Amino acid sequence: MDKAQEAQWSRWRSVADLYHAVFTGLILMVVTRRGTPDAAEFVFRVFRRQQQERFLPGLDKLGLSKLPPAVAAAQYHYLSNWIGGVHVEYMHESDRKAWIRYPPPRWIWKGTAICGVAGEVSRAMLRGWHANNGAALGDLRLGFVCTKQSVDGQDGLEGYYYQYDHPLELDARLAFARHEEAPRFDPAAAPALPIESWPKPRLEKAYRNYAMEYVKTAAPVMVQLFGPEDAGYLLHLTGKLIGMQYFDEVAPALGGRRGGAPEFATFLQALLAAQDDAAELAQSEGRFMLTQQSWKLMADVGDTHPACARVLDGLFEGLAAGCGRHIAVDRAPSPGGRPPFVWSIG
Repeated sequence: MDKAQEAQWSRWRSVADLYHAVFTGLILMVVTRRGTPDAAEFVFRVFRRQQQERFLPGLDKLGLSKLPPAVAAAQYHYLSNWIGGVHVEYMHESDRKAWIRYPPPRWIWKGTAICGVAGEVSRAMLRGWHANNGAALGDLRLGFVCTKQSVDGQDGLEGYYYQYDHPLELDARLAFARHEEAPRFDPAAAPALPIESWPKPRLEKAYRNYAMEYVKTAAPVMVQLFGPEDAGYLLHLTGKLIGMQYFDEVAPALGGRRGGAPEFATFLQALLAAQDDAAELAQSEGRFMLTQQSWKLMADVGDTHPACARVLDGLFEGLAAGCGRHIAVDRAPSPGGRPPFVWSIG
């Protein structure tokens, strides 16, 4: 493995860490600014949208589409989350019953964030995704039974897909059985990705994309749910707080260091390149002008709104504050809130 490739992968992982933090921050921001019920609805809609867009295509990509429904659903969660760097376990009990378990530490509620997440918010994730897999597969006998939730003080999130003998009503597709316990995980018995179709470079890029795509889904969901004004405020503030907290963490891999406008402009260009957005850097009248030609993250989102870009405004402002005091970052207005974005740094 050459050093240039290793450096590229480090840049991608830094981008993943940053967007991971933005997504968790968005959920916590809704919890603290709008309350638990709104946060639960937000999480439900994010995960339902992801499930509808990615579950069936993902089964094909992972070679799982011909497996029994319970097994296919559980193996999907195991492999797709493993690609994203999430701790997850899979236990096959029968073709009608297959377990998944997310042991601590939980990826989505990293570090102390777990203390700000109510059980209602975590359950909304299961309602949005896990409970709908049977419907997506065209088998309404398939449901998900949750046996543990880490946010309730249990030692992880776990449960099993089970194929009943009868179709399930909507409210029965997610059940709880806190008295049950998952079997032990045997890594040797778990499914594995075929190396020939999932080489290391593809895995590294998928690791980055896994985290980024949560923000890709969350931004338009937030705008549609809360309206452009309120959502724009929440997106901007979350981005700014995360940027300030994470500059020191992500800067080294991206060649960044503390300083002034020149150092930040160079860092920001590297960050954009690491998320697959080309940007040209120029200097004009004592300011640095960075022209971002694309925003690939949102390029294929049909219902994106100009307010979605507020998350970038906040993120870049926060990163600038982490780089050094009094670095101003401004984005020029653009038609329809679409790129090219012209960032002025001074």
